[in-house]
Amino acid sequence: MSENKIVLVTGVAGFIASKTAELLLEQGWTVVGVDNMNDYYDVRLKDYRLSRLLGNERYLQNKDAGRSLYIGAGAAAKETGAGGKFIFYPLDIENRSDLEKLFSEYPFDTVLNLAARAGVRYSMENPFVYMTTNAMGTLNIIDCMRRHGVKKHVMASTSSLYAGQKMPFVETLPVNTPLSPYAASKKAAELMAYSYHKLYGLDSTIVRYFTVFGPAGRPDMSIFRFIKWIMDGKPIELFGDGSQSRDFTYVEDIARGTIAAMKPVGYEIVNLGGGRNPITLNAVIQFIENALGKKAQIQYKPFHIADIAETWADITKAGQLLGWQPKVSPEEGFQKSVDWALEHADWLKDIKL
Repeated sequence: MSENKIVLVTGVAGFIASKTAELLLEQGWTVVGVDNMNDYYDVRLKDYRLSRLLGNERYLQNKDAGRSLYIGAGAAAKETGAGGKFIFYPLDIENRSDLEKLFSEYPFDTVLNLAARAGVRYSMENPFVYMTTNAMGTLNIIDCMRRHGVKKHVMASTSSLYAGQKMPFVETLPVNTPLSPYAASKKAAELMAYSYHKLYGLDSTIVRYFTVFGPAGRPDMSIFRFIKWIMDGKPIELFGDGSQSRDFTYVEDIARGTIAAMKPVGYEIVNLGGGRNPITLNAVIQFIENALGKKAQIQYKPFHIADIAETWADITKAGQLLGWQPKVSPEEGFQKSVDWALEHADWLKDIKL
């Protein structure tokens, strides 16, 4: 499948995209990865993920939470033992001219559009950057695809779109009431991809992710924060009473599902979630307490207006269309996340939340 194939992965230093690139490299793909390495969260985590793909430990040199060592360093490349090749460019998908040059240089077979401004709460503070990255960035990518004859597009979207809908969430539900600029910007990107499918025959699979977690995750997400706060002996900031629940999905399962979505489908929206009853945050905290052998201190805060009380994915379509099912249980994934944090404790103590 992957012989002489070239895939563009945007947001490649991100949590999900870096794991997806890793699996593609193991399959022998040539992966061209781009990322603007922004400082929405501590860039040392992005440097860590990128360094793993490039086969070095450069991230250990970075003492600055706000600036990546890879910015200004130019392109970098690494060949893998499986025959794959990774090529990185510090590039922003909002920069149309840079994208044009990239599409002119590489004959991409597929684009995995995983770059995004994420985070519900921060989107209320700076909604403009969410629209420019998530909506305009997507438009830049799919228009470059149109101009250069690249037909297959996979785009990351979000379970946040299902706010107020009946569970379990199925892809046919109307998602026209987003609670945050983040969700609204993702809805705009989905619609633009549909328009380009109808007008120009672009083959798009929209994958809606459900509460992705795992080692080297985002420090604004609950699992990373809970583990670090308990390890550091600091109070957990818990919005609400902890009864809110999520359909937790392990990052490697999400990466496998994203790769499975590379098959031609026309235009489809597909849920990628854990596919079991949601787990409360109180249960997650208890699991982490037991895994670390330490009791959590909890600082309760009001439930946030833009949060969803509960998420639960119907993943029937992912199984039927993509042949995908999650393999890693939430409990196994929580343990893997704790183990990774303990292994990197000396380094993680300085990571900003």
